[in-house]
Amino acid sequence: MVLNAALRSIPSIFQGAALRLLGKTLLLTLLLFVALAAGLWAAVHELRLWFGWGGGGAAEATATAVALVAAGWLLFRATAMAVMSLFADDIVEAVERADYPHVTPRPVGWAASIRLALRSAGRAIGWNLIALPAYILLLVTGVGTVGLFLGLNAYLLGRDMAELVEPRHPALPPIGRGSRWLMGLVSALLFLVPVLNLLAPVFSAAMAVHMLLGRKTRP
Repeated sequence: MVLNAALRSIPSIFQGAALRLLGKTLLLTLLLFVALAAGLWAAVHELRLWFGWGGGGAAEATATAVALVAAGWLLFRATAMAVMSLFADDIVEAVERADYPHVTPRPVGWAASIRLALRSAGRAIGWNLIALPAYILLLVTGVGTVGLFLGLNAYLLGRDMAELVEPRHPALPPIGRGSRWLMGLVSALLFLVPVLNLLAPVFSAAMAVHMLLGRKTRP
C-alpha cells in the first residue's frame, strides 16, 4: 500500500498546484533561514564582545556558518513541513480532484492549518532536540545517528501527514500506525537526499492523500 501510494505520488509533483506549493514552501523556508542566519550572527557577535574574543568578522562569519549548518540539519525538515502545512490544501485538493473525483472532502480552515503547522514544528524541533545527545553519541557507530534520525522522524512525519488529510475525510477510518510509520519513513529518506529533499514536503502531502483515499472503493 505504501509503495503504491509513493509511486502514484510522483506525477503529482509536476502538477501546477504542486509547483506553486513548492515555490511558496521554498521561498518562506529560505526567508526563515535568512532570519535565522541574521539572528545567529548577532548572537555570535554579542558573545565575542562579551567574552573579549578576537578574530573579528572572519571568526564571526565562520562560527555563524557552522551554527547555521548544524541548525539547518536539525530544522530544515521541521520548517519545510510546517510551512507546507499552511498551504497544503492546494496540492491535496489537486490530487483529490485528479484521482478521487467522487470524494467530497470537508474544508479545513486557516485556523486548523496554523494549528497543524505549529504542532508539526513543535514536535519535530522538540523531539529532535531531545534526541540530539543520542545523535552525537551514535556518531561513533557510523550509521547509528542516521538510523535514529530515520526512526524518530518516520514517526513524526507519518503523524504530520496523517493529520494533514484525515480531518478532510472524518468518515473514513484513519491510517493505521504501521502504515503511518512506513509512509513517514519514505518521506524521511527523501529529506536525507540533497535536491530531492526540496520536493519531499509536496511528495509527502500527495502520498498521504493516496494512503487515505486509495483504500476507498470507487462507486
